[in-house]
Amino acid sequence: MTQQTAANHYGFTLPEELILLRDQIRRFMREEVKPIEDELPHDATGCSAEDRKHLRSIAEEMGLTRTSVPEEYGGNPISTLARVIITEESSKCRLGAYSPALGAFGGGPPNIIWGGTPQQIEKYGIPSVEGSLFAFVAITEPTGGSDPRNNIQTRAVKKGSHWILNGRKMWITGAKLASYGIIFARTDDGGEGQPPQITAFIVEPHFPGISFNEIEVIRALSPYEIVLEDCEIPEENVLGKVGEGFSVAQNWLVDARIPYAAGCIGIAQEALDMACGWVKNRPVRGGMLDGKQAIQWMIADSEVELRAARLLVYAAASRVDAGENVKVDASICKLYGTETAGRVVDRAIQMFGGMGVAKEMPLERWYRELRVKRIGEGPSEVHRMVIARDKLRNTDGGSYFG
Repeated sequence: MTQQTAANHYGFTLPEELILLRDQIRRFMREEVKPIEDELPHDATGCSAEDRKHLRSIAEEMGLTRTSVPEEYGGNPISTLARVIITEESSKCRLGAYSPALGAFGGGPPNIIWGGTPQQIEKYGIPSVEGSLFAFVAITEPTGGSDPRNNIQTRAVKKGSHWILNGRKMWITGAKLASYGIIFARTDDGGEGQPPQITAFIVEPHFPGISFNEIEVIRALSPYEIVLEDCEIPEENVLGKVGEGFSVAQNWLVDARIPYAAGCIGIAQEALDMACGWVKNRPVRGGMLDGKQAIQWMIADSEVELRAARLLVYAAASRVDAGENVKVDASICKLYGTETAGRVVDRAIQMFGGMGVAKEMPLERWYRELRVKRIGEGPSEVHRMVIARDKLRNTDGGSYFG
C-alpha cells in the first residue's frame, strides 16, 4: 500500500516508516498470533508462558519490544503515533484488549516508575523491563476514580520509618497477580480552599495489611478490590515527592487514553470488516444481504464514524509527539473512540443476526468488553465535562456576538 493510498483510506498522511510498521504488525498478527489464539478457549485472557516467550522473541527481532521504556533503562522508545498504530492493529483479534501481541510489543512497567529514585528504578523498574516483575496501578475507590484529587479517601499516615495506609481500591486490573503496585493515597486534607494532597506509594503483595478480593464482571478478565488495613509501607517506597501524587496520576492517565481509544477502534474495525464479508455472502430473498438498504446504512455509518475516530486519535498522538498539551484531546479521543467502537460492534452483531451472539464468534465478547471501556480510564460523562469546560473557558461567543 502506498503512502497516498493510506492517506486516502485513513484521512491522515502517515510517514512511510509508520505504514511499513502497520503492515509489519498486520503480518505478525496474521502469521504468529492468530494460530495461537485459535487454540485458546473463547474467554481466554492470554496465552501460555511458552507462547508469550515465543511471541516476545519474535517482537524483539522486529525491534518492537520495550517501546514505552526510556532508552537509558534499556528501552526502545517510539513515538506516540507509532504506539497508537501498534495498539490499533494488535487489537484486531479475538482477545482484543488482552491480545498476546500487546504484551510482546510493549513490555515494561507503568511509565510513572521512571520518576522514582535510582534505588526504586533498580528494584522495580529494571526487572519489569526484563519481564520478571509485573505491576498494577491503583487509583479508583468505592467513591469513584474520575476525580482522583477529591475522591481518594485512602489515607496514609507517617509513623516512624513507615507509612500506614488504610482504605480500599476498586476495579484494579491484575492486582493479585502483580509483583508490585503503585497506590495513590491522601496524605493531607489541605487547608481552607486548598485541595487535598495525594502521594504515590510502591507496595508489594506481601506487605502486612494488604489483601485482594476478585470482582466478577461482564468481561473475561476480573479486576480486584484491594483492602488496606494498617498496611505498612517503608518510607523509601514513596514514589516521587510527598503530596505531589495527583500530577503523577494525571500524567499517567492522559498518556494512556489515546492508545486506549486506538485499541477500541482496532476491535471495531475488525468487527465491521467481518460483517462486510458476512453480508456479501449471506443469501436472502432477492439476492445477498449486502443489497439491503438497512445493511448499507449500518455499514456507511460505521465506516464514517471509525474514520473520524481514527483521525482524532492520530491527530492527538501527533500533538503529543510535538510536545503539546493534549489533556482535552485525550478526553475527546477516549470519549469518541470508545463510544464509536461500541456502536460499530453493536451494528456488526445486528448484521450477523443470531451468529453475532454465538460464542464461537468474537463479536459478543467484544460487545461486553467494549462496554467496560466506556467506564475505564474515566467514564464518558467525565470526559464530556472536561471537553465542555475547556470549550466554555476558551470561547468568547463568536463573531456574531462580538
